[in-house]
Amino acid sequence: MGVSGLARTIVQALLIGGVTGVVIGLFRHLNHVITHWIVRTVNAHGLSDGLVGCAVFFGLLLLAVLSVLLLRVEPLISGSGIPQVELMVRGKLRMNWFRVLLCKFAGALTALTGGLSVGREGPCIMMGASLGVGVGRLWHDPKAAHEPRFLVGGSAAGLGAAFGAPLAGMCFAFEEMKTPLRTPMIITCAITAFTAMLVMQTIYGFGLVLPFGARPMLTWVDWWLVPVVGVAMGALGALYNTLLIRLTLWADTTKMLPLHLRVVIPFMCAGLFLYFYPTVLAGFGITALQLADMALPLTALLLLLAVKMVFSCASFASGVAGGLLMPILAMGAMAGACLTSALLLFDVVTPEKSVVILLMCMAGLFGSSVRAPLTGAFLMLEMTGAYSNMAFIIVTAYIAAVVADKIGCEPVYDSLRRRCIVEGKIKRPRLKPRRPQRAVGGAFGGAV
Repeated sequence: MGVSGLARTIVQALLIGGVTGVVIGLFRHLNHVITHWIVRTVNAHGLSDGLVGCAVFFGLLLLAVLSVLLLRVEPLISGSGIPQVELMVRGKLRMNWFRVLLCKFAGALTALTGGLSVGREGPCIMMGASLGVGVGRLWHDPKAAHEPRFLVGGSAAGLGAAFGAPLAGMCFAFEEMKTPLRTPMIITCAITAFTAMLVMQTIYGFGLVLPFGARPMLTWVDWWLVPVVGVAMGALGALYNTLLIRLTLWADTTKMLPLHLRVVIPFMCAGLFLYFYPTVLAGFGITALQLADMALPLTALLLLLAVKMVFSCASFASGVAGGLLMPILAMGAMAGACLTSALLLFDVVTPEKSVVILLMCMAGLFGSSVRAPLTGAFLMLEMTGAYSNMAFIIVTAYIAAVVADKIGCEPVYDSLRRRCIVEGKIKRPRLKPRRPQRAVGGAFGGAV
């Protein structure tokens, strides 16, 4: 790489990171404001009021209709967007970057506003990739739609901005997206990820996603917890992947669920949960910070984990624009609370170790499901600032990934990416009756 090439790469990376930080920061800000407004409004008026109930379900129905319309405008926004971006990097899929950006932004915000158990990180990664392609178009690069430095660099920026975790964004680019570890790509991903985070924090003032604060480091005597947590999270991740993929494939093939009904069902379920089990809903439920300090019965925690897992799978299988990683981390925190409660019953750990066990479980479930343990470990370290327990968290994530692999469970994004391809063809969305599609850059469907 010459001096001029290096300068061009740096300028492009700075622009991708800066624009991504602004857009993802706006997305996070709007999501935060809307969620808090909904929680305050519902708590102020009370659900016992019939008019409030009518307003809730009517609003959810409108959000579901909007989600369906956005999917019809741009089928590519279905699901997390990560498998689609990986196919773009491999030259098997193309996108209209501006339309994808707008529809993904609105679609993900709609799903999160409706209370569905989906994450923001997948949409943020796809929005970052689309912005990267947009910068490539600005440079009149004819290969911008498939150029890794635009797609992968934008993806790293998207993840870095979504969680405030630039190192995790870099790890994701090389560990999950299988990008060759070359100097130009390392420079690009580092600049885009850190620039996106800095711009987002400067403009919007976001801090740590999970500010657990200073927590004691586990001692060497506690190393026995690492294999216990790793094996447990490896098995749980395999179970979650199996349930998610089977439910999604069933929703793909059944004739009982046309697109509009497939999307409406989880929105209506969110309304029912608001009345009968609000603990499972973001904004109304228990946060990871609260799970670390609350002494709940083991049976209640197991029920919460089971309901969260089923609702997360159903939300994703509906095809709305939403990711997997935030629900995985939430389930990891719930599993950590379950494990801590069980260990406390046998008096083999002390309560002050509960936070570290939660973090190990979150990283472990991420590592087993996504099969990107280093990304999951750095994600937890950067989201919480718990660097003193780095060794425990990293080793746990790797053990969980190995256990899931030995069980024979495929990484979740590998399954979803292969689901996108049928005999070398990109599947059409089931918005219309199916018909053969041979063009690689054609429509794309399903809840990925």
